[in-house]
Amino acid sequence: MSHDTFGTSLTWDGVVVASLKNINGIEITADTYEKTTHQSTAAFKEWAAGLLDAGEVSVEGFFSNADTTGQQAMLVDQTARAAKTGIITFPSAVGTTWTFSGVITSVKIGDAPLADGIPFSAKIKVSGQPTLAVATVTGMSECSISGDAVVSPTFATGTYAYVATVLTDVASVKFTCTSGETITLASGAATQTLTSTVASGDVALAIGLNTVTITISATAKIPKVYTFTVVRAA
Repeated sequence: MSHDTFGTSLTWDGVVVASLKNINGIEITADTYEKTTHQSTAAFKEWAAGLLDAGEVSVEGFFSNADTTGQQAMLVDQTARAAKTGIITFPSAVGTTWTFSGVITSVKIGDAPLADGIPFSAKIKVSGQPTLAVATVTGMSECSISGDAVVSPTFATGTYAYVATVLTDVASVKFTCTSGETITLASGAATQTLTSTVASGDVALAIGLNTVTITISATAKIPKVYTFTVVRAA
C-alpha cells in the first residue's frame, strides 16, 4: 500500500522544525571485510559484514526567522557540538516513526533567489542505532466459541493460533470477540464483520478440520490475525 508523504515532520530535541520541504530518511549500511582464503570455493572472494552505519539525515526548506526553537536551535546545537534526539514522523496514514540520536554536521542559511524564499538546510549524523516504530493494533482481549468447544491453549491477546474441538452433532458455531478495533471473521469464502462482545453469525463446520481466521484492524496500524482450527469429530 502506498501513501502520500505530505505531512512528514522532523522533531529535533522535542520541537518540530518549521518550513521543511524535503526530509531524507535513514539508510542503514554495513561495512564489509574480506575473508577470502586459499581454500575459498571456486576461487570466489568471500566477505563478512562489519560495523553498521545509520548514515545521515538531511533536510531542506525555507528559513524561518521565527523558528528559534527549531531551525535556529539546530545551529546552536551544532556550535555546542551537542547530541540530541531526532524523530522523523511519517503521516498518520503510515503510523511510523524513526527515532535517533544525532549530531548536526551542517547548517546552511543563505542564498537569495529572485523569486523564492531564503533556503534553509541541515545535516544530522546519526549516532548509534535508530529505532523504527510501526504502529500495530491492540488485538482481542477475549474470544469465545459456542457449541461447548474445547479451546487450546487458553485465549490470550498475544497468542495467535488455537485448536478448538467440538462434538460430531455441532454443525456450526458462533464466535464472540472483544476488541475496540475492527473485527473481521473469515471461514472459507465467507466473511463477517463483527461487533465487539456480540456473537457472530453461524460458522458452518464440516467433519474434520475447519480454519477460521479473525483479523483485528485499524487505520494506520498493522493488523493482527488469530487462527482457529476447529475440529468437528467424525
